[in-house]
Amino acid sequence: MRFRMALPETPAGPILPTPITHLKEEQMVNLSLDTLNVTPRRSFFGRLAGALALGLAGATAARAQQPAATADGPDWPGALKGRHRQVVDGYEVNGGGPLAFAYTFMATNPAPGAASAVVVLRHGAFPIALNSAMWAKYKIGQTFNIIDPETKAPAVKNPFLQPKAGVLLVDDMAIDRLIANGAVVGACNIALQVQSKRLASNAGVSAEEAAKEWAANIVPGVTVIPAGTWGVNRAQEGGCSYCAGG
Repeated sequence: MRFRMALPETPAGPILPTPITHLKEEQMVNLSLDTLNVTPRRSFFGRLAGALALGLAGATAARAQQPAATADGPDWPGALKGRHRQVVDGYEVNGGGPLAFAYTFMATNPAPGAASAVVVLRHGAFPIALNSAMWAKYKIGQTFNIIDPETKAPAVKNPFLQPKAGVLLVDDMAIDRLIANGAVVGACNIALQVQSKRLASNAGVSAEEAAKEWAANIVPGVTVIPAGTWGVNRAQEGGCSYCAGG
């Protein structure tokens, strides 16, 4: 006995199944790099590739002298004891936004040991990790168009380090005060290499000299970490929620 599947009827006749068609390759949208207009980002990634090459070369030599246990990188941000944990991903200075967000998180969890705040300073936010001498010598405020809230002019000092009372939106969002209040701050080594090379000519020094000088003038309490993205990952692995710091 043969069975036939009954098709639903309409006044115009049975409804037939719609045949499946396949998109031809030429019908698909061509998402080329030119269409996406990524030209402004190419110069940064070119510098990033160079910095990575230098960093990897140094890391290779270091691994040859260290046990395999250290291959995963430094123990950062370390043991976070707060019940509530958050990492602020600072990729632009954003008027001190990365610091303000970390302060807000800590201030709204005021009980002792209630909160652990981690701040990662990478890409355009890296200069927050430098002392005022580097801001003046390398014309950081002028180059990055960072306005000092005290002078209302391009910053010639780090406006987020030991500011005068009342200059910032909240005094305790200053990077030195955040660190003193228990925040963990890491600064991206890739950004250090890329940005110091970019600004070396402002100080009339070579890229190598600039990188060494920047590394020697990091704000006390800030840890230079392999990369900003590495730091965000490690903080999240340590139980932190994510906050975009701008």
